Amino acid sequence: MPKQVDHRDRRETIARALWRVVERRGVSQLTMRVVAQEAGISLGQLQHYFASRSAMLSFAMDFASEQTSLRVGQGLTRLGDRPHPRDVLRVTLAEMLPLHADARATSRMSAAYVLEALHDEAVREQARRGLVRGRALVEELVRQAIADGHIGPDRDPATETNLLLALTGLTPLLELGVIEPGDALTAIDAHLERLFR
Repeated sequence: MPKQVDHRDRRETIARALWRVVERRGVSQLTMRVVAQEAGISLGQLQHYFASRSAMLSFAMDFASEQTSLRVGQGLTRLGDRPHPRDVLRVTLAEMLPLHADARATSRMSAAYVLEALHDEAVREQARRGLVRGRALVEELVRQAIADGHIGPDRDPATETNLLLALTGLTPLLELGVIEPGDALTAIDAHLERLFR
């Protein structure tokens, strides 16, 4: 009897292989052949799941976003029932930075995806939609915190959201060893402390 293949599992295996290629070799080495080798499958098998490099990259990015969401969810669970919005934002921002192995892999995947999006209209639109959704979630947290009196009513939710997301710009400083993870967390904490006064 032929072995049943879990197609979602195989796609995730390919996505993780793609992440490893990006992490170890850089986006310039990101070819379907190299990813197939990294995944331990033939190029033909990979092409059965993904017809193009863009399709493979798009799935890998969606999977990276799912993994980040899972990590954020786990962090929020650890906060218990009805966590303070400051703590929710801290967990969310921290998981968007390359502070541990899983977050580094998804962060580097995101960087590769943005580079691809600059030159591929379909990838650009998918990336844009994902960023719009993520930004909307953060803005909703900020708006609710203002409504609940945790953040001053004089604060503009859109501007505060942009400033919070600007903290994810610490990624290159972390990746290139300019600052340490503790420095990034200190900056996040200082900003949140000012915001929630």
